Amino acid sequence: METNLKNETFTSTRTDKEQVETYFFIATANLSKSIIEKSQIAQKKASESKVKEVSKKIEEQQTHLLEEVTKIANHRLIIVTDINATNNENLYAITDTNSVNFDKAYTNSIAESLADQIKIFESISKETNDEMILKLVLQYLPGDYQFLRETETIRENFN
Repeated sequence: METNLKNETFTSTRTDKEQVETYFFIATANLSKSIIEKSQIAQKKASESKVKEVSKKIEEQQTHLLEEVTKIANHRLIIVTDINATNNENLYAITDTNSVNFDKAYTNSIAESLADQIKIFESISKETNDEMILKLVLQYLPGDYQFLRETETIRENFN
């Protein structure tokens, strides 16, 4: 009975803010992992040099982001697990495209992923006043916007 009481106390002390922040770390890490994997594939399969260049820059930025998110999450005792199967489906779809269509498929997919990450960053910045999270958003959000613009420009050339 004492254990149940302690568990209930612990559960009731977790706030909605903590749940939102936990979701932010997990969602950001999973999306970042997916973007890194897509970008690594693009560096091998892309036929356009612009696609290879932007994918390399995106991979570097996302790797740094993932490292920081993981570090902060671990410090807060949040375990970041891979729970997003839809990103894996997108990854398989890109991997299966032939080299002629790969560049277009990659830029479409990476633009969608960057847009999703921007939404997550903007959402958390409105819902938290946590200094570490806001600093992280301020550091990486401008880069996401820049890569999204670059990707959109490359994408327009394919249409």
